[in-house]
Amino acid sequence: MVESFDAVDVIRMKRDRQTLSPEAINWVIDAYTRGVVADEQMSALAMAIFLNGMDRTEISRWTQAMIDSGERMNFQALSRPTADKHSTGGVGDKITLPLAPLVASFGVAVPQLSGRGLGHTGGTLDKMEAIPGWQADLSNERMMEILDTVGAVICAAGSGLAPADKKLYALRDTTSTVECIPLIASSIMSKKIAEGTGALVLDVKTGPGAFMKLEQDARELARTMVDLGKDHGVNTVALLTDMSRPLGRTVGNALEVRESVEVLAGGGPSDVVRLTVALAQEMLAAAGVKDADVEAALRDGRAMDSWKKMVAAQGGDPEAPLPVAKHTQDVLAETDGVLTEMDAMSVGVASWRLGAGRARQGDPVQAGAGVEIHAVPGERVTRGQKLFTLHTDTPERFERALESLTGGATIDPDAADGTGAREDVVIDRID
Repeated sequence: MVESFDAVDVIRMKRDRQTLSPEAINWVIDAYTRGVVADEQMSALAMAIFLNGMDRTEISRWTQAMIDSGERMNFQALSRPTADKHSTGGVGDKITLPLAPLVASFGVAVPQLSGRGLGHTGGTLDKMEAIPGWQADLSNERMMEILDTVGAVICAAGSGLAPADKKLYALRDTTSTVECIPLIASSIMSKKIAEGTGALVLDVKTGPGAFMKLEQDARELARTMVDLGKDHGVNTVALLTDMSRPLGRTVGNALEVRESVEVLAGGGPSDVVRLTVALAQEMLAAAGVKDADVEAALRDGRAMDSWKKMVAAQGGDPEAPLPVAKHTQDVLAETDGVLTEMDAMSVGVASWRLGAGRARQGDPVQAGAGVEIHAVPGERVTRGQKLFTLHTDTPERFERALESLTGGATIDPDAADGTGAREDVVIDRID
């Protein structure tokens, strides 16, 4: 087979700040997937893109080429409209768990194809696997059956969706080209568009515990992804949300499942409830459901019924006790005052070090490990009061977890009550 382009020429074009043609992009993604373009060549191209960027036309074509590298799902045979949500990840971000069954309770199908955690951000599948018996892997046929009857699925994405992205993602991780908005946006959106959902709501987080620390970068990523969705015919909107501090009062797999069930029972931390409600309203509106009272569905048990059906459909026992760590250790306030700050990254790293996360793909995680948060910014605390409880099966992990929490909570003896309280988890809406 005679190749229509040469990898060196494509690299040189982007190195010299030229715009890549649609034909060049189509070829390089296809050739990389086939193994014709070597890893070192794609590494050079990724770095050139990292340094010189891409315009909207290039990003759109790059995304389409990655979609075309694999199969596409089609939900048109379902009796319900579809809506999906993607979060860029954060500390204590358990929103998918109450959100999927909540939206499904209004007759919308939610095909939530999710991933596993890496580093300080948790993975939705790791959280769900804390439920006894629950299975992440479903055939396409079984997934469609559950979506049509129950309405919500949280499962692992099949390997056939955007295989070029899977290959490129691993390469970016080892070549320091992860933090590149065109490559991040095309990676996320190629998978989401290939999943075939009719509407997509993005939760783009910003702050110390987020992937995008700076609001301007998160805003650019959100705008880029919304534009990509529209370019590919998917009704897409983004919420820019605060990840300066953990979301809710738990970080860790079984701990976050427990908190999610509290939300579904009409309780739970106010920030988790507010974000769940905001995202549900966006998903339902995008799917054509008007004037849905999502808060009522949390109060009256409809969302909880959907949750139990969803868990049971994937082999889980929604009534079974959740795993509990063998060892705990409390972290106490050292002074009286108002808790004015809590660093999300510090808490996320502590949870990871306790065994709730993994350093490498494939590492095991502890279902019961994590951090329980007893006070949040804006609240007054007294010396000796519990701020955190650390959970792990391996107590030798406590020392390093405590190191990560040093300086993670700021107590001001002179601050007024309410200082540092979260104003609203939703910063802006981008459509």
